[in-house]
Amino acid sequence: MKSNLWNILKKELRELFRDKKSLSMMLIIPVFIPLIMLGMSALFEAQTEKDTSEYNKIGFAYSLSKEEKSIAKQMDIKVVEGNEKELKEKYKNGEINLYVTKKANQYTLNIDSSDNSVYAKSLTEQYFNTYKSYLQQTYLTQNNIDAGSVLNIITIKEKSIEEDNYFADFIKNYAFLFVIMAITVSATYPATDTTAGEKERGTLETLLTFPIKSKDIILGKFLSVTLSSIITGVISFILAIISLVIAKGAFSIYEGLDIMFSPFTVVMAFIIIIVYSFFISGLCISIASTSKTFKEAQSALTPLTFVSLFPGMIAFMISVGATPLLSIVPFLNYSLIFTDINAGNVNWLNIALMIISSFVYIAIVLYYIIKQYKSEKILFSK
Repeated sequence: MKSNLWNILKKELRELFRDKKSLSMMLIIPVFIPLIMLGMSALFEAQTEKDTSEYNKIGFAYSLSKEEKSIAKQMDIKVVEGNEKELKEKYKNGEINLYVTKKANQYTLNIDSSDNSVYAKSLTEQYFNTYKSYLQQTYLTQNNIDAGSVLNIITIKEKSIEEDNYFADFIKNYAFLFVIMAITVSATYPATDTTAGEKERGTLETLLTFPIKSKDIILGKFLSVTLSSIITGVISFILAIISLVIAKGAFSIYEGLDIMFSPFTVVMAFIIIIVYSFFISGLCISIASTSKTFKEAQSALTPLTFVSLFPGMIAFMISVGATPLLSIVPFLNYSLIFTDINAGNVNWLNIALMIISSFVYIAIVLYYIIKQYKSEKILFSK
């Protein structure tokens, strides 16, 4: 039995490494991860270093005092005065980035959700905080009150207790999501070729005439696809680490931050990669085995690429953490566990549930595939 399994595994690996498409999926897809990570870093930096001239045109639907104009000039705000109707039209035409209306002592910032308007809002809020501070200080001085003792009655100092920031966490967690996606993509082609492809070429029929149990055939195919997926995952993660080193030196948004994965995170990432490779390989073989042709199998497996990426992406965006229940949800659990580990939140129960549930799913999938291969109606239906 072991000899038959070993022979099937050697056959599948030989065909896998001889096939140029399988090799390209295994080795070339990981190359896209550094391109994505460095591209995202460049985008983040471009957003944080946006030139003030792109969002400093502020409309005021009232006349500014001499002091207000002085503050605006110091903050490099280009003042555009006019009535509300005129400013609304200019805002609509993109001539100004925001306009302010005033009623008594209440000021309203009129803004939409566009990128430049958000930056303009932040700049305008800084302007009003400065102006408010000026008015408070003037009032206190006029009433012979020590402005310093009132305005500075408390002092606030910021001390960062985290080594990372939003951008660093974002790039690391998304890097792992792309590693998961790369594993999924690399598993689809060999899984399709070794099942639907062999069925379409007629070689599977010949293979089944040999005195080899269906279980050995399935396990051999499954292990070969899994090995291919693990290789892709390991290469992808190593390239992600290299990309972080490059990004650290190339982009100022990471200056002074430790954006590298900790040794423990790296070890756990490799464990998750291995577990996920087993899971996705079995799932791909299961789906491809029900297909009649190579093309049909590819169409059936295409949605897996999106399923492997989007649940984790959405969970990260809305800050969902791992729970015992979510730790057994396929696809979502891998990214949640990694995100928690990367943040320093290690929950061994969640990790154990992720691993155990994955191998339960794998066992169910393998049982299903072996049962399929014992049915000639399923195997040779055209």
